[in-house]
Amino acid sequence: MRSHKAIRNKKISESVVHTPPTDFRKALSSTPVAQAIWKDITPLARNEWICWITSGNKAETRNIRIGKAISKLKGGMRRPCCWAGCMHR
Repeated sequence: MRSHKAIRNKKISESVVHTPPTDFRKALSSTPVAQAIWKDITPLARNEWICWITSGNKAETRNIRIGKAISKLKGGMRRPCCWAGCMHR
């Protein structure tokens, strides 16, 4: 696993292929429950969340997906549901 990056003195684990975008890292760092799940999921699962978030073509879609990702991670969901998955695997 690559080194951790600090956001506001909190570390967010990174993935193998993708680096979490800044807006998503900020959302994770401000939500301890979601951050705890993020640290516990596999690098492949992180890649899928990141790819799902960044695959939206519009800023509005991306913002909605970040909100949904945080909500779903807080609820214990470990992978995006009903999505074909990261095309990079």
